[in-house]
Amino acid sequence: MDRLLRYFLGQFIRRGTMTFTTARGARFTCGDGTGEPVAVRFLTADAERRVLLNPELALGEVFMEGAFVVENGSIADALAILLDQPEILPRWAWLQWWLRYLVRHIQQFNPPSRSKQNVAHHYDLDGRLYSLFLDADRQYSCAYFDTPDMTLDDAQLAKKRHLAAKLLIERGHRLLDIGSGWGGLGLYLAETAGADVTGVTLSTEQLQVSNARAAEKNLARSAKFVLEDYRTVSGCFDRIVSVGMFEHVGVGFYETYFRRCAELLADDGVMVLHSIGRSSGPDVSSPWIAKYIFPGGYIPALSEVIPAIERSGLLICDIEILRLHYAETLKAWRERFMARREEAVRLYDERFARMWEFYLAAAEMSFRKQGLMVFQIQLAKRQGVVPMTRNYIAREESRLRGVEQGQRPRLQIAGE
Repeated sequence: MDRLLRYFLGQFIRRGTMTFTTARGARFTCGDGTGEPVAVRFLTADAERRVLLNPELALGEVFMEGAFVVENGSIADALAILLDQPEILPRWAWLQWWLRYLVRHIQQFNPPSRSKQNVAHHYDLDGRLYSLFLDADRQYSCAYFDTPDMTLDDAQLAKKRHLAAKLLIERGHRLLDIGSGWGGLGLYLAETAGADVTGVTLSTEQLQVSNARAAEKNLARSAKFVLEDYRTVSGCFDRIVSVGMFEHVGVGFYETYFRRCAELLADDGVMVLHSIGRSSGPDVSSPWIAKYIFPGGYIPALSEVIPAIERSGLLICDIEILRLHYAETLKAWRERFMARREEAVRLYDERFARMWEFYLAAAEMSFRKQGLMVFQIQLAKRQGVVPMTRNYIAREESRLRGVEQGQRPRLQIAGE
């Protein structure tokens, strides 16, 4: 087994410096000697066999189980090397990739009942878990870093402001938020932009939090959240926004999704879709992510999304690619999680904490080292609804900043 590990890992790892210690105590180093060295150890022969047979699935599993440990550096450092190799996958894993590609439509078959189960798997976890690492508004999607030194909370506020600017919201506009999360974006659009917001989610946990927050802010009239699938929503909306939800639609349902959005959008309406995407073309979901984190999920390539938009009758007005913004977001989440990791262990257990440690690190390094990005697509049903140039975005963001400043409570001097 030691010889097989040395041979196959040596063939794959050509950049960086990673030293392996096998379950029998043998040591060998792979890579070109550059960068900070990372040292890892396999604790069992079973873990070694599983990683060789199915590396995309097994590496995360043996880390969760404690059978693969990082002795020098962190799992993020190890994944930074493993995801930065000349070949995206080890050569021996390509057969499994093709098999997964052939059945990906089955794995992503997400009718309403299955969509709800998939959402519950991830989003109906103990709410205290997300408070360990998210910003105060619980924005669980890519932040927008206007400047590199922005705090996570400021960058998430900038994301909401950026989306609001692209939506060109006027007071009283009827707005649909598809996949409304814990309600932060919808509440911002109601309070700051003056929209009449309807948010739909499939998470009972998020639904309760969203409506409670709306009541606390006295926004229950202008921001209401319901447990509903996007396919069954009725009505007509001036604006539609969807952030971090499209990754759960499934490649076989893209046309259904955009046709439904076209039916719901007013003739002079505007929609903005914010989603993780891949720059490398159609692919498959990570088997580890699909099994443990986001069942039924898939990160689309633009080449899969654009044809479905074209067939729906919607017009693309603008596409913006956010490259490293999510990497910085995930870095902030990972650092916050690790600072409070023991609380996650108390909420669940050590295996669960290792699972989330691996998830946040793997996601960050996928954006840093591979072809993942975030796209924002602005859509309309006819020409002339959106200004001819993008200057309006900065102007609207500036106006919204002024509104935000007016909403902040005035600081009082002691004794006032």
